[in-house]
Amino acid sequence: MSLTPEVVLHAYASGVFPMSEGRDDPEIFWVDPRERGIIPLDGFHISRSLARQMKKGGYTPALNHDFAAVITACADREDTWINADIEQVFTALHHAGFAHSFEIWQGDRLIGGTYGIALGRAFFGESMFSRATGGSKLALAHLVDHLARTGFTLFDTQFLTPHLASLGGMEVSRATYRAALREALSDKADLFSVALEQDPHCVLQRVTQTS
Repeated sequence: MSLTPEVVLHAYASGVFPMSEGRDDPEIFWVDPRERGIIPLDGFHISRSLARQMKKGGYTPALNHDFAAVITACADREDTWINADIEQVFTALHHAGFAHSFEIWQGDRLIGGTYGIALGRAFFGESMFSRATGGSKLALAHLVDHLARTGFTLFDTQFLTPHLASLGGMEVSRATYRAALREALSDKADLFSVALEQDPHCVLQRVTQTS
């Protein structure tokens, strides 16, 4: 099966997603984890150190300012599941309005970000990167806040890593995930219904659960 935007969207709506063994591996396989990683939109953990960084400011969050730079940065590591075909199809999905990047900038320097697919009221997080302390955590904090403000109900992280667990991520069974996915796909949310919050203090006020 060739990897096309249509195939990828159908897969996500069915609860599976594509991966590769490495950057230079042309093969694609489909994954349907028995335990699925999610971040509850009302359960994101902001640590004291992250809260201090947000209060200090000195950064600018952005939505879709440079999707290509984000996915390239996510793939630019020794151990990656993003091969050329995956990068190409997600770039096509971005141009079609389904794939989006959340970015953290310091001036003209991109210091962190994440990207994923929006379908219905579900956001499927794909990967993230950081080029400065807290870069990816800042991106996730602003992403979670924005998803909650724009009517999303499911933030799928695919797997649960220690990093995501420290931010409030958890695992749910395949059956529980599929039920949440069906519910999320039964209605629509719009990432652009409100502007991305630029004031970190407002994000902190809304995301009140701290670790």
